[in-house]
Amino acid sequence: MLNTFRIIAFLEGVSYILLLFVAVPVKYLMDDPQYVKMLGMPHGLLFISYITLAILLRSEFKWNTKNFGFILLASIIPFGTFYIDRKYLKHS
Repeated sequence: MLNTFRIIAFLEGVSYILLLFVAVPVKYLMDDPQYVKMLGMPHGLLFISYITLAILLRSEFKWNTKNFGFILLASIIPFGTFYIDRKYLKHS
């Protein structure tokens, strides 16, 4: 399940970056919302999957409340999931 979580974390991070730094600027600068519509649903599903898998893996990896909070918080910070992968998941 760890490998699945790492893949989901990577994809969630990529989708969030594309949404924030490509789709949203195109929507507001070029008045073209199609990229937000196209990336929004996959990102939402990946976000929910990331949170769900983090909850499921918490007891297996014995993440304390502070670490678990960082892992959850990383899902809403650009590039956060990449940091979590390197710090908490890669060496597990």
